[in-house]
Amino acid sequence: MGEETGMSCNSDLVRRSTVADAEEVCHVLRRSITKCCVEDHWNDSTKLAEWLANKTTENVRAWIEADGNYVVVAESGGKIVGVAMLLPSGTLALCYLQPEVRFRGVGKALLTAIEAEARRRGFERIELESTQTAHAFYVRNGYIDCGPVNVRFGSEGFPMTKSLGNPTK
Repeated sequence: MGEETGMSCNSDLVRRSTVADAEEVCHVLRRSITKCCVEDHWNDSTKLAEWLANKTTENVRAWIEADGNYVVVAESGGKIVGVAMLLPSGTLALCYLQPEVRFRGVGKALLTAIEAEARRRGFERIELESTQTAHAFYVRNGYIDCGPVNVRFGSEGFPMTKSLGNPTK
């Protein structure tokens, strides 16, 4: 997969993120968690503050720059509306959208880009820990539960995995 891949899932473009995107990506993360993940944090200010604590422009810049991380963004109308990040371990660490683009194929486009990169890297599977909010999305996209529920920030996290069909890494 190249640095830029046009996707037709109601986003204009899914592309590799650059450090210049850090502030806008941070805004997407913070707004998505605050507005879309209410069933995970229940607007509890302590839970929300803990979840958002590391969602800073500086941290996002570091995540984009880190060796082995693969960060992609979805753009629509010239604005970043979603972000996803694959870690060097094959773990999907982030997949967040602006509330306005939920259920319009943008998350699927991001996931498709991440899965393509994971396959390119030779991974047999992707692992992630889903929020309650995103769990059904991952199930619809072929992910299965693979372990006991974890509790972090007072919210449940669901370990999930998806086979990519690669032989061995």
